[in-house]
Amino acid sequence: MSDRVTVAKTYKLYLGGSFPRSESGRTYAVTDAQDRFLANAAQASRKDVRDAVSAARKAFPGWSGVTAYNRGQVLYRVAEMLEGRREQFVSAVRDSEGASNAASIVDTAIDRWVWYAGWTDKIATVLGAANPVAGPYFSFTVPEPTGVVGVFAPQHSALLGLVSVLAPVLAAGNTAVVLTSSARPLPAITLSEVLATSDVPGGVVNVLTGDTGELAGHLAAHADVNALDLCGAPADQAGELERAAAETVKRVLPAPASEPDWTRRPDIKRLRALTEAKTVWHPTGM
Repeated sequence: MSDRVTVAKTYKLYLGGSFPRSESGRTYAVTDAQDRFLANAAQASRKDVRDAVSAARKAFPGWSGVTAYNRGQVLYRVAEMLEGRREQFVSAVRDSEGASNAASIVDTAIDRWVWYAGWTDKIATVLGAANPVAGPYFSFTVPEPTGVVGVFAPQHSALLGLVSVLAPVLAAGNTAVVLTSSARPLPAITLSEVLATSDVPGGVVNVLTGDTGELAGHLAAHADVNALDLCGAPADQAGELERAAAETVKRVLPAPASEPDWTRRPDIKRLRALTEAKTVWHPTGM
């Protein structure tokens, strides 16, 4: 019998492409589905939310400015790395969710990432238009990224649900500040390690672990956040968060009545919701 002492791992935040500790210095214990200790995670503060938004805003011009084709290649690279670390993700999902079908969940998450990667250079064709107008003008509408998106990750589906709400944010050319599942942050932390070693520029995705209820109001009210996906927001705060978002004129994807079945076939609703339509008029003829 070994008398070796197990070294408990303490995970950090993911901000601006780096892994800092929380500004507050706080951590909390993460347990598995049987309430057994797994690791410690950083407990983010209001200051960490501000830092994450600043990093996302700084990264937005570069990420939104790359070609749609290149953006798709970057996202596909993330899927490749997810595939390469498949067993680690299977373990993380099994521990976090107690799911007997963890392997299937991870495979679906990888496929979901590939699905959205394939949409990057098709968004303009599907959501854009050439507009018929009366007069010597050519008018067309093109979709543009909304900006910085605050993502409230699903509380139960810690990997597949997270990928399903995060991938469309990035595919549309936005940057993200993610509040992870409070009780099940490990798949999101593992995903941030993949993002850090892939081609996704630092600051495009920023991952905050901790108490979602504590951080939610600060993210919703931040004036430099352009949109919110309230999928995993605390039910008792949903109305308050929508009001806070309205005060700074944010786009809001409302919280669902219950967490969706993430295994269902994906669609482009989130891509559509996280883009702005820009219409251009150009004179024709002499």
